[in-house]
Amino acid sequence: MRNIEIIIGSQMGSAEYVAEQLAEQLDASEFSTHLHEQPDLNACQHPLWLVVTSTYGAGDYPDNLLPFIEQLTQHDDLSHIRFAVVGIGDSSYDTYNLAASNCAQLLTDKGAQQLLPVLKVDVQDEALPEDAAIAWLPELTQQLSLAAQ
Repeated sequence: MRNIEIIIGSQMGSAEYVAEQLAEQLDASEFSTHLHEQPDLNACQHPLWLVVTSTYGAGDYPDNLLPFIEQLTQHDDLSHIRFAVVGIGDSSYDTYNLAASNCAQLLTDKGAQQLLPVLKVDVQDEALPEDAAIAWLPELTQQLSLAAQ
């Protein structure tokens, strides 16, 4: 079983719901997920990460993700981490999915390897955010399988 840390940044619950749906799909396959609703770097024991975050306010991270981002900022070497990011946002804002993009950039700057471009889910689309993320999941699982080898 391959272990995946799912790190959630959610202000109003939509990113949390998407993360839970992704975890359910991953757990039904060859993966074991660990959901982090109050993420702490020390609790993320496995090197495969999936960050699911919304953007809050003027491009900010959700409140529950701020301590984790501060921990990442203070960490020098995350080269052992392989990650993907799902952003939940509203394209009517200038700061559309800025938190997701900034998180991916921070992880990359710290040496982590990004497995896929940030998936930017627009809540303005007709599809439910979780449906868009689940449709993307086969691409992610393929990359996770390669990264876990």
